Amino acid sequence: MSTGLIALLDDVVGLAKVAAASLDDVVGQAAKAGAKAAGVVIDDAAVTPRYVVGFAADRELPIVRKIATGSLRNKLLFLLPAALALSAFAPWAITPLLMLGGAFLCYEGAEKVYGVISPHAAHAHGASLVVAEDPRSMEDAKVSGAIKTDFILSAEIMAIALATIPTASFWAQAVTLAVVGIGITALVYGAVALIVKADDAGVAMARSGMAPIRALGRGLVLSMPPFLKLLSIVGTAAMVWVGGGIILHGLEGYGFATLTHAVHDAAVAAGRAVPAMAAVAEWIVSAACAGILGLLIGAALIPLVERVAMPLLRKSPA
Repeated sequence: MSTGLIALLDDVVGLAKVAAASLDDVVGQAAKAGAKAAGVVIDDAAVTPRYVVGFAADRELPIVRKIATGSLRNKLLFLLPAALALSAFAPWAITPLLMLGGAFLCYEGAEKVYGVISPHAAHAHGASLVVAEDPRSMEDAKVSGAIKTDFILSAEIMAIALATIPTASFWAQAVTLAVVGIGITALVYGAVALIVKADDAGVAMARSGMAPIRALGRGLVLSMPPFLKLLSIVGTAAMVWVGGGIILHGLEGYGFATLTHAVHDAAVAAGRAVPAMAAVAEWIVSAACAGILGLLIGAALIPLVERVAMPLLRKSPA
């Protein structure tokens, strides 16, 4: 009996080691996948706070929570199964779907720029799409818009993550993508929650009895409006940058690599011009070129959405 018990314990220890090794592998792959998707994660964090600006302080965290829940639902219930299914049965469909998502990001970003350049025309354009008058409807519209934008960014994150684990088993891919989805959602929306509540923290600090803390609190309160405005600009730029980049890579995959090569050559030339900061210069030029392409595509889509897509949606049965 004792020998049998020892053998059983040996088997349990062996299984535990295998499970631990598998867990380490999944965690390692998830970390690698998350690092590869870091650029899109930053874009996601920059885009989201603009959906909370303008609401009462007591609605900020509930709105962030709603968007985070929608983001997690996007990743785990829709994108994860879709990514696995497409990878297994229709890998050819991944690129065109990502390009459609990139076009949507370009449209969203260009519409924001349009609103700055021509506010009256942009107001008329926005009114022709959706008008949400009462606070509840406005909140619902903002949350819905944020979740739709998150869906595109999350799709890109999951696609990049999937590309880093091409040789893993089906279940390893599924678990790794789930870990990436949950981890990135917690990271992004945790950061967003801290950003949108920083002014409240500043007010509390400004009421402190200690002079240095009061000064820090006042500085935090005063700095948040320009910081949020800057973050909104970064978020808009991120939309057209990421969207343009997705379309560039998609075109290259279909054999239309002229634009990609031109952007690469321009980036390399910029790097050679400032060898001490070659990597930074190359990144800036590549991002700027992708952003310009995204802005042009988005600008072309604005009248298409207003004059074709939205009239068709209005005619469709409810």
